[in-house]
Amino acid sequence: MVIRYKAGILKLLKEAGYNQTRLKKEKIFGQKAIQDFRDRAYIKNKTLNRLCELLNCDVGDILEYAEEDEE
Repeated sequence: MVIRYKAGILKLLKEAGYNQTRLKKEKIFGQKAIQDFRDRAYIKNKTLNRLCELLNCDVGDILEYAEEDEE
């Protein structure tokens, strides 16, 4: 079992009005966090909290616990 993203974070942010330029310009997220979203890599709890705040959602709307071989 593994924890993974349900959807592309950058896509969700863009739909909420936060494109990559705005994220960097307004210092909402740094380049490292944006790259982690792109790579679907581990993100810090602080970043996850901020995502939930911006997207007005719950952690379960972003992440899921699934079998490793599922894609």
